[in-house]
Amino acid sequence: VQLQASGGGLVQAGGSLRLSCGASGRTFSRHVMAWFRQTQGKERDFVAAISGSGERTYYKNDALKGRFTISRDNAKNQVYLQMNSLKSEDTAVYYCAAGAGIYTTQGYTYWGQGTLVTVSS
Repeated sequence: VQLQASGGGLVQAGGSLRLSCGASGRTFSRHVMAWFRQTQGKERDFVAAISGSGERTYYKNDALKGRFTISRDNAKNQVYLQMNSLKSEDTAVYYCAAGAGIYTTQGYTYWGQGTLVTVSS
C-alpha cells in the first residue's frame, strides 16, 4: 500500500483545513487508517483513526474529537481529516498511516510522506 497525503498549508487560527490521503492497492478497506502528527524534536503523536468499514472512529482525546473529523471513502481509496477551529498548537507535519493498530505508531505498517500544517496566531 502506498499512501499520498495532501491538503496541508498555512491557515490562520480559527480556520479550517481538510487533509486527504490517497492509497494505492486493492486492500484499502481492510486497513485501519489513521492520522498522526509530529513536531520537530518530538515523537509522532496519534490524532485519529477509522476502522476499515468506517463504522468506528477513534480520537486522541475529546478536545480533538470536537474539532477534527476523520472519514474515509473506500470506493475512492481515500481517508480524510477535517480540521476546524485550528490552533497554533495544531501546527505539525501530519502523516496518514495504514495498518491494524489504532493508537500507536507500532500498529501501522504503511505511512504517507507527511503534509505540513501551519497555523498562524
